[in-house]
Amino acid sequence: MAVKDPGARSLPAVAKAIQLARALGAQLELFHAIDSPYYVDMLAMNADRTRRTECDQRSEYLQRLGRIAARARLHAPQVSVAVEWDYPSYEAILRRAQRMRADLIVAECHAGRRFAPGLLRLADWELLRLSPVPVLLVKRARPYRHPRLLAALDPSQAFAKPASLDEEILRVGSSIAAALRGRLHAVHAYAAAAAPAKAIAGAVQTSAAQCAVVAGAGVGFEYALRSADVAAARRHLVAGDPTAAVRDTARRVAADIVVAGAVSRSGLQRAFIGDTAERLLDCLSCDLLIVKPPQFVSLVPRAARGARLLAVEPLG
Repeated sequence: MAVKDPGARSLPAVAKAIQLARALGAQLELFHAIDSPYYVDMLAMNADRTRRTECDQRSEYLQRLGRIAARARLHAPQVSVAVEWDYPSYEAILRRAQRMRADLIVAECHAGRRFAPGLLRLADWELLRLSPVPVLLVKRARPYRHPRLLAALDPSQAFAKPASLDEEILRVGSSIAAALRGRLHAVHAYAAAAAPAKAIAGAVQTSAAQCAVVAGAGVGFEYALRSADVAAARRHLVAGDPTAAVRDTARRVAADIVVAGAVSRSGLQRAFIGDTAERLLDCLSCDLLIVKPPQFVSLVPRAARGARLLAVEPLG
């Protein structure tokens, strides 16, 4: 569990992490990365003073996390704390998750909308893009009570998406739904057939083409769900844009968590294709759980960067 502000009065992401840890019988670690720089006087700077400053600030954050952990242990007994000087924050979180072999990262979603999210290096986006383990971004403060989860599938494998990603989405979604005594829904958005150039002459052909598209999408959707415990009434096949379809379906079924997959892209391919997962983060009002294909490998360096020092030069 990545704690953005250990001194905050309200910590809904921590509360939900506790719920998950208790339901799954898992160990919970509360982690905070000190990624803000601190300023040092170049004339008075020495290694011992710098080390003491870092130790003092780390101890302060450990005490804050310790108080949170003491309350958390009333509900989930296996709770530990950790604080490290490291930056940027998303890399620090991923390095810590890798060292402790975490199965899930829970983090509070930063408030507000973003412009061109795929081009901004905010912690939310980078966690989605770089994490090899599932990331739950908490947007809603209300605790889970028999939650509804919506798995966003893509059996058509658009943009060469690995087929194993849908299986991973369903595996993770099913596990959490079962642990929290919730229900799993599934949605697949398919592209509708294009309208004919001549409406009258092509009416029959267009109808047949549309039926073929719907039938093909339905077959793929049912095949993807072949081993999942998702009742027919909770299977939603929708024509249209994937982001809009998932958003509208999530609202209709009152989803508490949307489970979606992400394939990390870079360069022009990322700019032109965009990323449904990133767009969902802005348009959804519920929590978002992002998973990666099993073969995904993170490119985050293993070595921590340590404290970020900024030297203050004397005036004059």
